[in-house]
Amino acid sequence: MTAHSRNRLTARFGRSRTIALLAAGALAAGGLAAVGVTGLEPGTAQASSHREAPLISGQPQYDTTDVYAFVSPDRPDTTTLVANWIPFEDPAGGPNFYKFADDAQYDIHIDNDGDAQGDYLYRWTFRDHLRNKKTFLYNTGPVTSLDDPDLNFFQTYDIDLFRLHNQQVTGRYKVADDVPVAPSNVGKASMPDYNVLRQQAVKDLGRGTTAFAGQSDDPFFLDLRVFDLLYGGNLSEVGDDTLKGYNVNTIALQVPTAAIRQSAKQPVVGIWSTTQRRTANGDWAQVSRLGMPLVNEVVNPLKDKDRFNASSPWNDAQFLKNVTHPELPRLIEGIYKIKAPATPRDDLVQVFLTGVPKLNQPPHVRPSEMLRLNTAVPPTAKPKRLGVLDGDNAGFPNGRRLGDDVVDIALQVVEGELVGSKNDLGDAVNANDQAFGASFPYVALPASGSDGPLAKPATNSAQTNGVTQLNGGGLLTGGGDDNTVLIASAASGGAGVLLIGAALLWWRMRRSPAGRRAHGRA
Repeated sequence: MTAHSRNRLTARFGRSRTIALLAAGALAAGGLAAVGVTGLEPGTAQASSHREAPLISGQPQYDTTDVYAFVSPDRPDTTTLVANWIPFEDPAGGPNFYKFADDAQYDIHIDNDGDAQGDYLYRWTFRDHLRNKKTFLYNTGPVTSLDDPDLNFFQTYDIDLFRLHNQQVTGRYKVADDVPVAPSNVGKASMPDYNVLRQQAVKDLGRGTTAFAGQSDDPFFLDLRVFDLLYGGNLSEVGDDTLKGYNVNTIALQVPTAAIRQSAKQPVVGIWSTTQRRTANGDWAQVSRLGMPLVNEVVNPLKDKDRFNASSPWNDAQFLKNVTHPELPRLIEGIYKIKAPATPRDDLVQVFLTGVPKLNQPPHVRPSEMLRLNTAVPPTAKPKRLGVLDGDNAGFPNGRRLGDDVVDIALQVVEGELVGSKNDLGDAVNANDQAFGASFPYVALPASGSDGPLAKPATNSAQTNGVTQLNGGGLLTGGGDDNTVLIASAASGGAGVLLIGAALLWWRMRRSPAGRRAHGRA
């Protein structure tokens, strides 16, 4: 972005930057409109969101929040796939913390020939394990390893790889069997060195494949207050990373690129995730779908959102009307007087439906919404948050890296960046609050229950010189271990109960005849 364009937009940036999310929806809408232009059969599209549809908002274990796909920066002969579930995990949200559903199939699909149908499907299934049912505790002591007996509840998972042709299974291979999941980061007393648990959950599966499943910091960064009627019609409060301090449940897989692409001459792959949930009659039903970010969140109206989550890429046309005449740009124009782009938005077809020619568009592509990654584009040592818009072809919309600022990219493209209307719009949240890792699985460690978004540091009134609210203001003598403290607290509590009980007994004896007699009164 040039200095001129920045200056040109400064005057209106104050009111414009906060429409990023909304414009991202418009962007997706334009993309879907393009589907209609190309004349696909009636079908559906896909979404990337937190609580974006009525049904899935009540089923967080099945709710995909984001999908990422990129050439591994430290292993450029491999591709890394990351998908997240369970939005807005408060790290202190116990005593039942966050687990993958054991009645679900978590899938990542790969289309390597551009026909909008999956050629490979990686499927994660999870199992619950409970060591002691006679306690309310998630962990019965400090957990120092994944096989620590103090980890009372834990999960393991399998990964199956399916080879498909016209959605028929032609082959199946067990990639992982009974691999442990990294637990929720309960807090410093329970998980004193969470990084050890993270590292133990990274598993080399052989054949160049590495896997991880467990809790992580939510890598998506943006200001979500947009839903308060576009920041309440007042853009002075933008720039808060609403997801700061919240966690998600992550599955990540690093595979040899040669294993998933069609060939060295056709290196472009399309990627999306789905969640299948077992129904009451034992069948499987798709309840979540996600490829490009933000689509179902701000493009489809309420009446279509659940259907959208149950749809497939090869039918991406049934929401055409929502896309060709999207609500969002009209809403922005109505509140902030920013003129909505002309419709239909055919200029967005290449970026969001077919891939960009000579970058990430496969030959004979069938327009459909999914992340498209040219695996032949090498990673860069200095990624730029605006990706392709800023000359970094290894970033979004060529796949999606963890640090890509998809909100700002989407906004700028929606506002005409590709058709000569240069702009510098954004939501003023340009990076994640936690640094990403330099090696697989790259996602940041989860916030712990000790320092989540709602945690507050101890104050002088709450904890001073060993006086805490837990011990009722009484000082605990030093030299004892943790058990001593617990026993002391319990004893203190017990003494309180005894005193109250004695007082009640004394009061009842004074009022009852027997009591009065016992005290020598007629």
